Amino acid sequence: MEIIRSNSTKIVDVDFNSIKFGEIFTDHMFECNFKNGDWEAPVIKPYGSIDMDPSSHVFHYGQAVFEGMKGYKDTKDQLWLFRPKDNYERLKKSCVRMEIPVLPSEYFFKGLEKLVSLENKWISNKPGSSLYIRPFVFSSSPMLAASPSLDYKFLIICSPGAAYYSKPLSVYVEDKYSRSAPGGAGYAKAAGNYGAAFYPTSLAISKGFDQIVWTDSESHQKIEEVGTMSIVFRLGEKLVTPKTSDTILDGVTRNSVIQAAKDQGIEVEERDITVSELISEFKSGNLREIFGCGTAAVIAPISSFGYKDERFEIREVENSYADSLKTSIVNIQQNLSEDSHGWRYKILD
Repeated sequence: MEIIRSNSTKIVDVDFNSIKFGEIFTDHMFECNFKNGDWEAPVIKPYGSIDMDPSSHVFHYGQAVFEGMKGYKDTKDQLWLFRPKDNYERLKKSCVRMEIPVLPSEYFFKGLEKLVSLENKWISNKPGSSLYIRPFVFSSSPMLAASPSLDYKFLIICSPGAAYYSKPLSVYVEDKYSRSAPGGAGYAKAAGNYGAAFYPTSLAISKGFDQIVWTDSESHQKIEEVGTMSIVFRLGEKLVTPKTSDTILDGVTRNSVIQAAKDQGIEVEERDITVSELISEFKSGNLREIFGCGTAAVIAPISSFGYKDERFEIREVENSYADSLKTSIVNIQQNLSEDSHGWRYKILD
């Protein structure tokens, strides 16, 4: 794989104590182009602008998918990725759903390893530090035709990690707009799924909430996700999370939370949970915690939820499951505890 090194670094101008999530990018990026029916040789080169034609297919038809991953450095400065094989498998499913050719696995993993290793100075070994990694692929043919593109561009860019949410969230349960519907692309990490969520989310923000809870498109009673995260409820001493389907993203962090909970002896149910059940559990005092989970935030506690004209405040609990599960997962990510499930992926020099 060709590596073209940058002649300079932006890291000297970065204040790592005040960065915001996703606003600073490292010195290099991975690029691989699909042309004439095949993937060309990939290259790692200095981070910079890319040349796009105004008629580029992605601008008009939105054929694009992405992933979110993280890299870590342990106390001995060894670099690690967290469950990248799961991200690659989900990326493949997303590409198939969006009729995008799949980047060969050897290109993907070699590109990740070389890029993260090259950007190792951007990763601190301090607790909580990470490198956010964004692989994405989009259609690039210059064509105005409502059919799959002929050309595609696959990129991986990196951003030094920062807290995605700085405080517990308040969320509003949506009862009109839908993120996805059966038979749709809700299970794919497709760019358009996120763009279509911005307007309903802005309405929730205008009502004084931070994020939105998505419900099913038919009845708007079955809870599906929260914002861009999977959602988990603590009912008594057990955890309940919506089961995955073609409307719900199969979250890598969600699956890690489920397994970590089972490792701690916590009962987990993957099943439908309705808005009426949620409110009933709150009123009975059995709703102990709500939290979202995803790559960027790992686990984000939720302190209140709203539905129609009501707002429900969740009392802070001792021995929080959200806290203990986040600690368990972060310790594995940063090589501070045993990895009995083989989730860590070692990056070799």
